[in-house]
Amino acid sequence: MAREMFSKFIDWVRNHKGKFFGGILGFLIAILVLNIGFFKTLFIVLCTWAGYYLGSKSDSKENFKDLIDKIIPHNREQ
Repeated sequence: MAREMFSKFIDWVRNHKGKFFGGILGFLIAILVLNIGFFKTLFIVLCTWAGYYLGSKSDSKENFKDLIDKIIPHNREQ
């Protein structure tokens, strides 16, 4: 009985990955907002996004110096 229910749950998760992980993410953000406040949670989310973004650039073998130059261009003509 329990094994069958678990199997059905796993099948549902496989068919609805976005809903499942979106629900988990929303739940975790709600807990963070209630426990530490909105702005601290926003800071955590922004830092997580920045880490994900930089990591994805690293995975795609993009040069880190070129990425920084795109984000913070400095004027080389003086």
